[in-house]
Amino acid sequence: MVIGFHGCDKSVRDAVINGENLKPSQNDYDWLGNGIYFWEADPYRAYEWAVEASKRKDSSVKEPAVLGAVLDLGHCLDLMKRSSIDFLKLGYEWLQQQCEIDGLPLPQNRNLKNNTDFLFRNLDCAVIQKLHKTILENPDICFEPFDSVRGLFIEGNEVYMGSTFKEKNHIQICVVNPNCIKGFFLPRELDVNYPIP
Repeated sequence: MVIGFHGCDKSVRDAVINGENLKPSQNDYDWLGNGIYFWEADPYRAYEWAVEASKRKDSSVKEPAVLGAVLDLGHCLDLMKRSSIDFLKLGYEWLQQQCEIDGLPLPQNRNLKNNTDFLFRNLDCAVIQKLHKTILENPDICFEPFDSVRGLFIEGNEVYMGSTFKEKNHIQICVVNPNCIKGFFLPRELDVNYPIP
């Protein structure tokens, strides 16, 4: 079991607490493919993301909030494990073959101007989506479908000059199978009289 945090608008948080389901992200640039996204064990990063999102003119986030969730990752494409990297390579080969057949160029990961974090992960998303799709459409290849995807991301500015640590490093989880979400909760406010463990 893993604790995850979802940055969102307060109206979404309240609706989910009252029984509605979170809708999966289906952008072609999603970092870990399509699904429901959580920051692993980091409510502060989830809130920071919601605040940043609220500043974009086209954002649905007007009042930043955080929703907590208990997650069972199930059969996870855990990109922090060597064995999962081989699956990722296989997904890339399948995508490359499909693009050649269709006469299309491979998607590309892209930066925003003045940003080097590749915020638009079109290639990575396409690779992971191709992996999911191929496994589901070909049960004879003997790979179990993935319930979730988990990845470590190095993001943001250097913590100090010359550092390889970045201000926005995080672990992100993309839930593909919504049954991995065992429950939601409202994160409690911290008691300022005690340290944060």
